[in-house]
Amino acid sequence: MQQIVHYSLHFLVIGGIAYLYDKEKWLKYWLILAATMLVDLDHLLAVPLFDPDRCSIGFHPLHSEIAITGYVLGMIFIKHRVLRLVCIGLFFHMFTDFVDCIWTYAKCATCLQDVF
Repeated sequence: MQQIVHYSLHFLVIGGIAYLYDKEKWLKYWLILAATMLVDLDHLLAVPLFDPDRCSIGFHPLHSEIAITGYVLGMIFIKHRVLRLVCIGLFFHMFTDFVDCIWTYAKCATCLQDVF
């Protein structure tokens, strides 16, 4: 169930965001939002490469607190529609990963301390 929710947020919900952003160009904007998934390329820098119990938030460089702050500031201050949408997509990606972290660590109270 966790994976269904995670990937639904990553790929289906962004369709709704794109539609709300521009009803006429929603497909173009969905593609832009889907392209923000490339932020996960920073996972390739991790050792070990894959750890099912690792929270991406705060671990990978493009999932860091500094990067997330940049995404939020971009959503607020960038006027260019496409660049603002990229920041929205990156922030929503971080939100989705954060939900996944909480879900993963729900069984481990001490693990949640690392997220907060």
